Amino acid sequence: MEEARRAAQAGAPVPDAEQLAARALGFLQATSPFAYPEVINATGVLIHTNLGRAPRLAPPLPPYLALEYDLEAGARGERLAPVTARLTRYFGAEAALVVTNNAAALVLLLATHAGGREVIVSRGELIEIGGSFRLPEIMAAAGARLKEIGCTNRTHLKDYEAAIGGDTAAILLAHRSNFHISGFTARPTLAQLVALGQRRGLPVWVDQGSGCHLDLRPFGLHPEPTVQELLAAGANAVLFSGDKLLGGPQAGILVGRAATIEALRRHPLRRALRPDKGALTALVATLDAYLAERPLEVPLYRLLATPEGELRRRARRLARRLAAAGLAVRAVPCRAVVGGGTLPDQTLPSWGVELPGGDQKTAAALRRSTPPVVARIEDERVILDLRAVFPEQDRHLAEAAATALTTSR
Repeated sequence: MEEARRAAQAGAPVPDAEQLAARALGFLQATSPFAYPEVINATGVLIHTNLGRAPRLAPPLPPYLALEYDLEAGARGERLAPVTARLTRYFGAEAALVVTNNAAALVLLLATHAGGREVIVSRGELIEIGGSFRLPEIMAAAGARLKEIGCTNRTHLKDYEAAIGGDTAAILLAHRSNFHISGFTARPTLAQLVALGQRRGLPVWVDQGSGCHLDLRPFGLHPEPTVQELLAAGANAVLFSGDKLLGGPQAGILVGRAATIEALRRHPLRRALRPDKGALTALVATLDAYLAERPLEVPLYRLLATPEGELRRRARRLARRLAAAGLAVRAVPCRAVVGGGTLPDQTLPSWGVELPGGDQKTAAALRRSTPPVVARIEDERVILDLRAVFPEQDRHLAEAAATALTTSR
């Protein structure tokens, strides 16, 4: 109102009520933006860590829910009971536990079973993820001592056997996230390590990380060991993220032998690392879809299952809409990635729209649209990759792209 008064005093037209309301809305949007606004993910990275990882199947929460209340007994209940029942059933595990994320799962496992003792890890598996998760540092923070063995590219069964001593607590295998080692390589199988552990009285833990639980070949991807296969091979505990290939909320999930998992429940850290009601209800919804053998209800697998031909038709339709607005765009084939440190050496066929002005100015204008659009810059081209865009977002994507390109000229 003050701005309108000053403008009118300077000779500008007096705005009407609708114009004032529009200005007020713009002021509020600029000064009080949403804390976590919804965005359109046009990067071609399906599990995008900076955009919340896997798109969630998240039902709205009611005002109250029986989170830790047993309705039958009329007394306090166990908050994890519904989700652990589903986890053990789906993965075929004796026991399960859920914490805030996979790093927390590893910390709890190490602190409970390896505090002050050695854990054997191959040098080729001393991973760093995102600059903040480094396996050696996590182990030290949990009170365990790292016993490095082998070489970066080759570690043999004899290396593990030679490293076992009286202070050894376990053998740990870690998923190679964000990188792939090929060529002159060697590593023992999980079955061999389990047999060694059984001979020497040691558990074998697998930090699988990615949460792979389905055969990925129907989605055009090479398979990797699933949680179920790792358990069947004899791993005492398998831990993984809930928001990667499981396609659920952020969570750290541990499944395995009852003796291994149940001990974690009694550790003081367990309460500090327990998940909230939003994560638990979203995880239940995700697991229910898999238990009902309807994986395409999970948004991640809906995106993965989209045929290339459908993406091509959508990209061409989007390009026609933008061209009709006088914009020089074209539909182009491209490659998408699963992301999230899950399948580092694999890509997916995709289609997108190449925008003119392949620079940061165009990308910045897209991020300022409503809803914000996060695009990819590739070979000095701005690409709107449709692999991670849901069909119902296409109209908003077209409007945002048209506005961004017009304002960035």
